[in-house]
Amino acid sequence: MSIATAEELKGMQAAGRTVRRMLDAMRAFVRPGVTTREIDQIGAKVMQMEKARSAPALVYGFPGTSCISVNDEAVHGVPGERVIHEGDLVKLDVTIEKDGFMADAAETVAVGATSDENHRLVNCVRRSFEKATLVARAGFRVNEIGRVIEQEVRHSRFSVISELGGHGIGRTIHEKPSVPNFPDPRANEILTDGLVITIEPIIATGRSSVVTDRDGWTMRTLDGSFSAHYEHTIVITQGRPIVLTA
Repeated sequence: MSIATAEELKGMQAAGRTVRRMLDAMRAFVRPGVTTREIDQIGAKVMQMEKARSAPALVYGFPGTSCISVNDEAVHGVPGERVIHEGDLVKLDVTIEKDGFMADAAETVAVGATSDENHRLVNCVRRSFEKATLVARAGFRVNEIGRVIEQEVRHSRFSVISELGGHGIGRTIHEKPSVPNFPDPRANEILTDGLVITIEPIIATGRSSVVTDRDGWTMRTLDGSFSAHYEHTIVITQGRPIVLTA
């Protein structure tokens, strides 16, 4: 989405604030012994208070409010009776619609005492996002974002899950352009002032391939390795982007 008016920016900012409030509440609730459904319900309560709607449910018929993925589950995990344990990596992915605008963000939560490798993975996925924002500005090409992400991830000896990536967003979840997490030569669009996209590195400790579960939603690493996900909705400017979901 290209923001044309101050009113549209206000709408996107309001959607971004709702996403942030949901993520903060859900993250605070993550602990050993709770289920992914209970975490989802925490987010749903905030969403209802904010008079927003679940975008995945609205657009795709997703059977939950937010996507909650654990350990080798990379994205689109369906909330249910799975119990969270010490050492898990829990990915919270929240996308909502509010007053006709959508925003999307994700975080990875390391539960209690987890491995050094998992901590490095979580730090790497956030660091790769932060470095990508340095080239997420008007005049750069989309694939520069992927180049920076892949470079940081490889330097840390992890893998980019190349099948998954960011996207344009605004009036619906997935708009143009696609924002790969590697330097895809096809992603050669030039970023323009006011364009709204998500940057979302999704990485793994092992190989870069994923497979869809029998539930038709959850995508997990093919080799069972742990994964991490970090995402914000941003507005492209001439300088540093505006992060709507911070």
